[in-house]
Amino acid sequence: MALITEELRQRAALAPGDEDWLHLLVGDWQLVSDLAFSDLVLWFPTGDGSYIALAHVRPSTSHTAFHSDFVGERIRKDLRIMVDRAWESLQVQRSAEQAGNDIIMGLTTVQAIPLVRKNRPVAVITSHFDPNQSRTPSNLELVYRQSADDLLQMGTQGLWPEFSSPTGSRRGAPRVGDGFIRLNVDGAVEFASPNAVSGFRRLGAADVLQGQPLADLTMALVSDRRVVDETLPLVLQGKMPWRTEVEHRGVTLSLRAIPLRNKSKRWGALVLCRDVTELRRREKELVTKDATIREIHHRVKNNLQTVAALLRMQSRRMKSEDGKQGLEQAMRRVSTIASVHDFLSKGLNETVKFDDLMDRQFRLIVEIASPEQRVSTRREGEFGMLDADLATPLSLVINELVTNAVEHGLAQRDGEVSLLAERYLGADRTDWLRVVIEDDGHGLPAEPRREGLGLQIVRTLVTSELSGEIRWDAGESGGTRVVIDMPLDLERRNS
Repeated sequence: MALITEELRQRAALAPGDEDWLHLLVGDWQLVSDLAFSDLVLWFPTGDGSYIALAHVRPSTSHTAFHSDFVGERIRKDLRIMVDRAWESLQVQRSAEQAGNDIIMGLTTVQAIPLVRKNRPVAVITSHFDPNQSRTPSNLELVYRQSADDLLQMGTQGLWPEFSSPTGSRRGAPRVGDGFIRLNVDGAVEFASPNAVSGFRRLGAADVLQGQPLADLTMALVSDRRVVDETLPLVLQGKMPWRTEVEHRGVTLSLRAIPLRNKSKRWGALVLCRDVTELRRREKELVTKDATIREIHHRVKNNLQTVAALLRMQSRRMKSEDGKQGLEQAMRRVSTIASVHDFLSKGLNETVKFDDLMDRQFRLIVEIASPEQRVSTRREGEFGMLDADLATPLSLVINELVTNAVEHGLAQRDGEVSLLAERYLGADRTDWLRVVIEDDGHGLPAEPRREGLGLQIVRTLVTSELSGEIRWDAGESGGTRVVIDMPLDLERRNS
């Protein structure tokens, strides 16, 4: 849930921590909206006697009272009177208008709840209940609404939300509709929603939760486990606003506790629960698949290094210089592919941080190709993250072109080889990558020469594997400049 922060930062009266507290509240107030079956709007003073809406949340347990959003709008006059009273009195204000079953429920249509920290008003929440959905309330609805009132009342004392509340983004965080339990001060169940009862029944608990200490009931199920989360009893008793999980008989429940208290004591708690068995199973499958993929890349890398070593050994036995040179070139190409798989084996994704690969490989290519020359290297720009299906052929292309620049462009003389990478937006409005390899050597030959195996490999990889274009130009310093343009968009490459 987003929160407009410009108005907050412009207000000098905010104390340290106030803005963070409001962000924490907006990140968690879906809970209150669902319990209250009401829209909630967060109002903040503008400094000229009015208020502006910073955030608006709608309940997922019932239909919304407002189809249009209030965010960024100024408060209307009739509502401002109630909000002013809440701001000045630091007390919850209720509208005088009650209709139909609202009186039976003991609830008003609109409430203004001041958010108070250190005896100072920080903002005001208005709760809007649609009277058109009024009907004879069930016990579940009464408990839900009482719990919402309890949390909002804690907000008037600066006790909710707590900074120690979980704000992590781990999937499977329980919501009101997933399972709701209300505990008394001793941790015994006062009320459990049908979904909560079903969740604990799948875990192995009895059909009836009400009246039983939730901690004793749950800990008995996991008493045979050697390792149990130490936070589990504290969450099950509602003593700490934490989140944990319990697993038994192949079922996993995610649990979250919200203590109910005032400034002097804790007098109860709310516990949300959700069956996340299938979610955790899929996560384990993904972890297993990721580990398998990494292991495959690692083994491919090892196998390729073995092949390169065998080629090196064979080249030493060759008497023919041409044969020896051919094996060395093959060894270099295999080693290049192995380097890509080495990078892939260290990550969870099928992408490569290509700049890290080039930082290691670019200088190494030059050193292997110029053992008796002094060739300096220069690298500019960024490749960024590249898919594995691009990284391997592009590494081979750069390997061949840099080697060609040293062996033929510089041809037994000292010089420099530069590598430039640049991402840009192509004419088709998709992302493209330009790679430029330039040397300051002899330049392009006056007459076209027959391409060797290396350049044939380059043309094939650029056109078929990278779906790009390649051209040779005269360099600015008299050498040779090779430019490759290739699309990064998957659909563009496959078209």
